[in-house]
Amino acid sequence: MERPGRLLLLSELRVRNAACDVSLSRCLLTWKRRVSSPVYRPFRPSVSHSVSVSEIIAVREEDEDSGSRQTDDGSWNKIEEREGKDCGQAFTVLYVERCRQHRWRCAEVTFTCPDVALCQRWVSSIREQLAAITSRPRRLLVYINPYGGKRQGKRIYDQKVAPLFAQAGVSTDVIVTEYANHARDHLRKGAELKKYDGVVCVGGDGMFSEIIHGLIWRTQTDGGVDLNCPDETLLPCSLRIGIIPAGSTDCICFATVGTNDPVTSALHIIVGDSQPMDVSSVHHNNTFLRYSVSLLGYGFYGDVLTDSERKRWMGPARYDFSGVKMFLTHHYYEGTVSYLPARGILGTPRDAARCRSGCLVCQRNGQLLSDRAENYEMDEASDSDSDSEWRTIRGKFLAINAASMSCACPRTPKGLSPAAHLADGTTDLILVRKCSRFNFLRHLLRHTSKDDQFDMTFVEVHRVRRFRFTPRYCQSDSDLELDLRENGKHQIFSQIFRDHPACGCAPAYSSWNCDGEILTHTAIDVRVHCQLIKLFARGIEEPAVFEDLTNPCAI
Repeated sequence: MERPGRLLLLSELRVRNAACDVSLSRCLLTWKRRVSSPVYRPFRPSVSHSVSVSEIIAVREEDEDSGSRQTDDGSWNKIEEREGKDCGQAFTVLYVERCRQHRWRCAEVTFTCPDVALCQRWVSSIREQLAAITSRPRRLLVYINPYGGKRQGKRIYDQKVAPLFAQAGVSTDVIVTEYANHARDHLRKGAELKKYDGVVCVGGDGMFSEIIHGLIWRTQTDGGVDLNCPDETLLPCSLRIGIIPAGSTDCICFATVGTNDPVTSALHIIVGDSQPMDVSSVHHNNTFLRYSVSLLGYGFYGDVLTDSERKRWMGPARYDFSGVKMFLTHHYYEGTVSYLPARGILGTPRDAARCRSGCLVCQRNGQLLSDRAENYEMDEASDSDSDSEWRTIRGKFLAINAASMSCACPRTPKGLSPAAHLADGTTDLILVRKCSRFNFLRHLLRHTSKDDQFDMTFVEVHRVRRFRFTPRYCQSDSDLELDLRENGKHQIFSQIFRDHPACGCAPAYSSWNCDGEILTHTAIDVRVHCQLIKLFARGIEEPAVFEDLTNPCAI
């Protein structure tokens, strides 16, 4: 909690007919109930509440007469009775209140002033403090995916998010997407980004992927950066991105806020939170393929996604079906992994530290990588990716995963790499070598337990800044082109059992699962770009923040 600092206002106001000492500083709004007579209530404690000014959503004046006009059931008499008492104008403060499991809600408290002038003074003072917070967005560009998840995106925005934005004075331009990559294409060419303070996507991880692909492409194109060159240093995006979860999977929202609650995400956007995030660029032979912010998976996770795409007619159940199917087939793949280890940074993939709000690991490592980048630009003779630093591993793998974040979700609260960080400029490269089905099942079950999931002889993990993969049997890229436009009206049941060629041998190569999308090449070059984008998020707050909370309205 910040220090209160110099008081701006101090008055005796009433909250729910109880006298309170109310104070306002540049950091805090505090109200404390007065104990009128210790003789009659000697053991009644004095209740005090504080709200950070940065977490005040809005303040509004309350007109008592307007409330009396709305009803015809005797409210006039109630108002007349109160007019003779110590009761004048009132104002209501809307603010963030923390609930369990990292959820936020918009709470409110109404203060009654003895006169109109004092009420207006309080309202204007609070509004001045809110206007001074430059990190808050004033105008947002909102994209809504009406087809993602359970097709509830538009309803969630209209009923839960739009009223909060209106109360906070945030203006929005809303676009309901009509086809795949609509948001990406609009951000690339049609959007006037200079008049917005941020971009908000209402949907799942696929919608977020569209946003970052359009926004990063636009930023690099305006800056003259060659996207097809894997050695180029990308320019960070100036606009922050907000996520209103409304998809079937909201892994990114869960990893950056701690919950998949639309109201919580909307409040994070309103208060102007900022959470930097790494982005990995994926290239093949100096050709850009995609960006990744969560998971790159080859082998098991790539096979699950590829197989599930052939069974879209099954709905969400296709993921569970394909997962069991790929586990039973137990394919392994030969290849070569080369990686550039992250040296001289804080943290390891197997430590107990977790990426939380205000993460010191992300702050220090981000600053360290920025300083190194400046030194490399000043010294042309230096080469950060020199051959002497690269490490090479050859073998047979059941899975090759690169986790740029924990990849936690409600089903796997720990994620694939619990100690991965959002903005430290690295990714955790997880190699699962060929093993028995039983051992591989043990590894998968570790994702849902408290045990160290890397404490197995066939699993190794490395924190890297860059890596490359080359499959052993990959002869031509034309062999890797995936036909995802198959007509599902015929041979539906034959596709269920079609895993590999008729000869019964295992396939020579798998596919890369890039944040839920299939890459058409297996030989890839992946580089992590430190803190390339920023989200309207705070990171997951420590559990202590949510303990021993009092209800500010319980007075």
